Amino acid sequence: MTGGLYRSAHAARDGDPPQAEPVEQQAEPVEQPADHQEAPLGTPPGQEVADEGGSTASNSIVMAAGSLVSRLTGFLRTVLIGAALGGAVGGVGDAYTTAQMLPGQIYELLLGGVLSSVLVPMLVRRRKAEPDGGEAYTQKLLTVALLGLGLAAALAVLAAPLFTAVYASDRPAQYRDLVTVLSYLVLPMIFFTGMSALIGAVLNVRGHFAAPMWSPILNNLVVIAACGVYIGVFTGEVSPAGMTPERIAVIGGGTLLGIVVQACGLLPALRKVGFRWRFRWDPRSLGLGELARLGAWMLCYVAANQVAVFVVVKLLNSADSGAGLLIYNNVFLLVMMAHGIIGVSVMTALLPRMSAAAAEGRLPDLVADLSRGLRTVTAALAPIVVGYAVLAAPIAVVLFQHGAFGAEEARATTGVLVMGAFAVLPLSVSYLCTYTFYALQGNKTVALINLPVVGVRVAAQLSLFALLPPALTAVGLTLGNALSYAVSGAISLVVLRRRIGRIGLRTIATSLSKVFLAAAVAAGLGLLVVRLLPGGGLPSFWEALLQLAVGGVVIVGTYLGLALALRVREVTSVLTTVRRKLGR
Repeated sequence: MTGGLYRSAHAARDGDPPQAEPVEQQAEPVEQPADHQEAPLGTPPGQEVADEGGSTASNSIVMAAGSLVSRLTGFLRTVLIGAALGGAVGGVGDAYTTAQMLPGQIYELLLGGVLSSVLVPMLVRRRKAEPDGGEAYTQKLLTVALLGLGLAAALAVLAAPLFTAVYASDRPAQYRDLVTVLSYLVLPMIFFTGMSALIGAVLNVRGHFAAPMWSPILNNLVVIAACGVYIGVFTGEVSPAGMTPERIAVIGGGTLLGIVVQACGLLPALRKVGFRWRFRWDPRSLGLGELARLGAWMLCYVAANQVAVFVVVKLLNSADSGAGLLIYNNVFLLVMMAHGIIGVSVMTALLPRMSAAAAEGRLPDLVADLSRGLRTVTAALAPIVVGYAVLAAPIAVVLFQHGAFGAEEARATTGVLVMGAFAVLPLSVSYLCTYTFYALQGNKTVALINLPVVGVRVAAQLSLFALLPPALTAVGLTLGNALSYAVSGAISLVVLRRRIGRIGLRTIATSLSKVFLAAAVAAGLGLLVVRLLPGGGLPSFWEALLQLAVGGVVIVGTYLGLALALRVREVTSVLTTVRRKLGR
């Protein structure tokens, strides 16, 4: 449901739950008991205090640390790509983003959505059921999967000119030629991305989580180094016509090398867990029919999302001014960063409890966790939404206005980020509803809901593209995303209401009204402070840094003060937890 460029909502990432066979469950409406007590987020069902010394806690710490470093290095990578290639519409940055999007889409269709929803649960079952711990089955599965990925990558490289013709037909010949040449270099990523994901799945099934979480950092560091070399060696105007073979080799080859290093960096971990891969060609013994049956709904989900991605890329490559594909993707990454840090963390903590409650028929507990998740996510994300909207200009300048990414690109980023701020909350709410369906093992429901959601997104984006001037194309597409997330959340809540009963909308509405009041006041004061500070609408770097520092303190301080005064329970609970841990 993301509307992003590279990965669907079901690509394997931190916090994504492995899914088993879709099982539709029905239940009578259940009222939440009035005296239901909420346990701290992340507390296992029936257990008030988690075992701090257990392996689960250790794995969580390793994964959290790896996720944080990965996000930080990934964001630095994004900033340096913009600094090296620029963000002008129809420029090198847009060509690079178009070329890099191609392997991501193909990987998603082949493996991305099916991996976490089908293959991981299958590997888990085989490991528990077979005498050799599922090693032979895993070897056969890797053989078939890697050969299929290799064939797909080879065919994609041959079809690179066709992809360019489809995605960038409205662009000049030099732009299309650059996309094609870059595609030749980056399309082999399909194989190595799939290899990395498969090895990561094998390691996770065997209880090893560190390497899969930390290996993407190697990828980011390689691309960061490639961008540094590009910026340091090459000078002059950045344009498709000026992209020499040397420039293309550094930036395109560095991107490919990054994913190769990521995949190879996982091989020592395979030996550490005692897994030895060898070629075993026996596809009949894999139960491919069962795999296809289990993955059909997830493939439907992924395919619908990739249609939406195609529309976004096609429309942005058709725009003649304003923010292009690179700027749109930068803002999308900021939206996903807020969702990933807050939303995914809350969902990951709640999912085991919700899954256990659903499996044991404790629907009141499931309802309570869903209600609490909605309130917690909203309360935690509200100041970030305000910050993105009010401080969009200084954020664009401080984060992106470097090197070839100039003031005009920063100005274009500002408008897209303001609109992106309004997508953060609907995105996390829709994801939380999706995770609730996961707890109920309702993959089919998720896929069916996604079809009208993607339809709304595409219709809204096409309509806004026709109505708005070209300079606002990326703004309109981002608004289309926000609308589709809101529709997704609304449909999901209606379906969940029928599936699990009342979800305490009165309690949720009361909490949300307090949160929105605190956020509105914080936004007003933040706007006033930013207007009083030097810099205006597009400040210099140091003026932007000042606006960020002062405006951020005012927004967060005002929001927290009002939330405490209004007794927003989710905010007071978080602050109490923080104080307790600091006291320890």
